[in-house]
Amino acid sequence: MGMNYEKINEWILAEDCFEPAWLGKCEAVMAQGNGYLGLRAAAEERYVGETRNLLINGTFNKFDADEVTELPNAADVTAIELWIDGQRFNLVEGSHEGYRRELNIKTGELIRTVHWTAPNGKKVKIIFQRIVSLKRLHDIGLKITVEAEGNPIKLKIRSGIDARVSNTGSQHFSEVEKRFYDKKYLQFVERTTQSKIDFVLNAVHSFEKNGKQVLLGTDVNIERRYLYADYNVELEAEETFVIEKLVNVQTTRDFDAAGLNTDELQKKSLEDLKALENIGYDDLMEESALEWQKEIWDNAPVMIKGDKESEFDLFALRYAQYQMRIFLPKHDNRMNIGAKGLSGEGYRGHCFWDTEIFLLPYYMFTDPDAARKLEEYRYLSLPGAHRKAKENGYKGAMFPWESAWLDDGETCPLYMDVDIVTGKPIKVWSGIIEQHISADVAFGAWQYGIITGDTDFMEKYGYELIMDTAIFWGSRLEPGDDGRYHINDVVGPDEYHEHVNDNAFTNYMAAWNLGKAIEYYEMLKNDKPELFACLNQKLNLDENYLIWKDSVERIFLPQPTEEGILPMDDRFMKGQYIDLTKYKQQDFVGGIMKDYNLDQIQNIQVCKQADCLVLFYLMEERFSPEVKRASWDYYVERTLHDSSLSLSTHSVQAADMGDDEMAYDLFRKAATIDLGPYMGTSNAGIHAASFGGVWQCVVYGFGGVRMLNGKLRINPRLPKNWDELTFTLYWKGEKLSVTVTKDKVDVQNQTGNRKVDLSVNGEELKV
Repeated sequence: MGMNYEKINEWILAEDCFEPAWLGKCEAVMAQGNGYLGLRAAAEERYVGETRNLLINGTFNKFDADEVTELPNAADVTAIELWIDGQRFNLVEGSHEGYRRELNIKTGELIRTVHWTAPNGKKVKIIFQRIVSLKRLHDIGLKITVEAEGNPIKLKIRSGIDARVSNTGSQHFSEVEKRFYDKKYLQFVERTTQSKIDFVLNAVHSFEKNGKQVLLGTDVNIERRYLYADYNVELEAEETFVIEKLVNVQTTRDFDAAGLNTDELQKKSLEDLKALENIGYDDLMEESALEWQKEIWDNAPVMIKGDKESEFDLFALRYAQYQMRIFLPKHDNRMNIGAKGLSGEGYRGHCFWDTEIFLLPYYMFTDPDAARKLEEYRYLSLPGAHRKAKENGYKGAMFPWESAWLDDGETCPLYMDVDIVTGKPIKVWSGIIEQHISADVAFGAWQYGIITGDTDFMEKYGYELIMDTAIFWGSRLEPGDDGRYHINDVVGPDEYHEHVNDNAFTNYMAAWNLGKAIEYYEMLKNDKPELFACLNQKLNLDENYLIWKDSVERIFLPQPTEEGILPMDDRFMKGQYIDLTKYKQQDFVGGIMKDYNLDQIQNIQVCKQADCLVLFYLMEERFSPEVKRASWDYYVERTLHDSSLSLSTHSVQAADMGDDEMAYDLFRKAATIDLGPYMGTSNAGIHAASFGGVWQCVVYGFGGVRMLNGKLRINPRLPKNWDELTFTLYWKGEKLSVTVTKDKVDVQNQTGNRKVDLSVNGEELKV
């Protein structure tokens, strides 16, 4: 199996040979979705080792009291089995040629073509097409074209709704009802066991022979967790037969189902299916393609011109945009983005700091309305953050490391993976002591408010988020014998080092959070007295302001060594130095965990990702160029990039420091986390935040874009093999088109409602 880049400049990601040992790769990277649902690209025919996922955003459920909540795997609607003269079609048996599977990221359509010779010698050409509508959130379409090649055939088709699926063994559903209407419309109702969400799935089939619609006799069957229909047809040599299957899925958690009981939702969804039937596959696909063009490719176009290598770079950037749309729940502010998007069961659909630091910038600059919904999710989940703070003995908003439904609170599992020394499961401390996420959430709210100029958001949600998290930090700080406040026993972004004190990233972000709360307290008190009075009553701001002032003056902030290196925490630089060449050269991540357990790694100078460099990335004006360079040289040597988040931040840092070759190399590695040749990396789903990282490599790193001190800055550094880079930004309501070449920067205000102040290569301009 291999990724084919021949047509990369034509928006096509192609698989040009079938390899059953590596099914998970294309299932994940060719997944489709629209933010409401995600459909993994499992084949219509079934294979050993496949993972068939239909995930509906926000429908979290607990399998039992000992497990954390997760997105349940809904009933399978894509399995369609074909028999050719009694021989079941699958590519493991018989022989095949001309195999190709293509994902068109411009239109969102998945197409698979194969010429198959059955064990009995009968030959067919089969084309599979599939679309998840971007325009119609609930709708999926499948189309199969079968051509008898050189001989007549008897074709049997079996298709239905199959709830005999699970989340790696955990069964999240109870059956409610299975039914055929008029021997034509299939309906399956299932209910999550703990959260009591009803899923209603409907399907209908239609057929064409040689371009004319035909009716086939239907053999209907209902079994446990499964209902299906069998159809039979005979084809003469060279005749063509088309199967269309249209599907919709709706749940009682949907916004557009609010107030409906299950019976009413069943009736509504069935009526919607009949309307979809009148549209048909081709029109469903066409209107979805138009929606892709309007919403993404016309709204946020990108272009890279350069040598042959740059063609892949452009495709990788556009593919990142494709992914960042199919897992974006822009329809519902009660939902966020899971670490695997909606392409697999990894991380159970939970969202992390990934959203604020790696994904939110893309949406803020290209789709501010969607960015606002992601931020509103954090505000709506404040009750869970308050509960976590209280359970841990603190005040304010202590955001969960892993978040799911709004009131779930902390959803991080207690144990994962295996300790190579003890053989026991490894305890996951992140949900308990990786606490920088509270400052990350505040940082995201602040960035959103500045970049978009959305004062309504700040007044309703943003100021409160920043102040509520500052209250947490005020209660979290611990007085030390040195008269300073410390943050002890935490995990920073570098998760290879647990139970550290005064992690630089955590302390500096906490200090920033406290300082920003002080700034907004004083501004609101002077300029917005009514809003201040409301928040003061809700959060007791006057009392907390005094705590913040004391905290920000006395919080311990690690200082650079004589060599200019910022210590990552209180013990990293005292650890053992070892040769990491072996692990850096491995074509998989986490190799060091095969030789050492986490207790041993605590005492080694090795980083999963160097969180000091992430800190420089977020607060570049806070540190001198000398400190950033010295720290860069020190930590890069000790960083394995075992986190998919690491490569992009390091790439941007390298570009900022003028290390163009390393910046480009790290960008290419970030771009191939999922698109690259390593077949096992995406089995549990794609790496959602890495796609935000790819966009940041290009726009922040090579494009030189940053928001600094409330102003837009553009200081580009193009890779040597790029001649031109074009991208679009929204800044305070204005849409800017930016084109960068080796010798000039062209910025055009496409909306022109007002002048935009910005800095380009150090020159202050108005556009």
